[in-house]
Amino acid sequence: MTSRVSHTTIDCRNAYELSEWWKQVLGYADIPDDPNEPGHEECMIHSTTDGHRILFIEVPEPKSVKNRIHFDLRSTDITQDEEYERLLGLGATLVADRRGLYGPGTGWYVMADPEGNEFCILKSDAEYAASLAGKSSGSE
Repeated sequence: MTSRVSHTTIDCRNAYELSEWWKQVLGYADIPDDPNEPGHEECMIHSTTDGHRILFIEVPEPKSVKNRIHFDLRSTDITQDEEYERLLGLGATLVADRRGLYGPGTGWYVMADPEGNEFCILKSDAEYAASLAGKSSGSE
């Protein structure tokens, strides 16, 4: 017997506002027939391509420590640096710049959403594929 992940849940102060922010970041949408509205204490969004769901639930206590679980985001159509700039424009903040941590061309950005939940920006799909191709050809 096994289990599966039904959805990812994020505790927050304002479920509607945070779900709206993450919809912009991920390109997710409201659940059909269950639109999120201001004042809702629980707001779910989903990927229209693979069905992954994220549920935002309002809780009374503020975030107080580093996340023990977080999203690692990989852009499908722009570079890591372009995605970093896009998310700054949406209101994310930089927590740490870990690029180059393991040598030139490696690493990630650690960022936080408007409520302080941390996530990482990895190399884009194209940048990652190019780094793998470089390794397999022996040139780095």
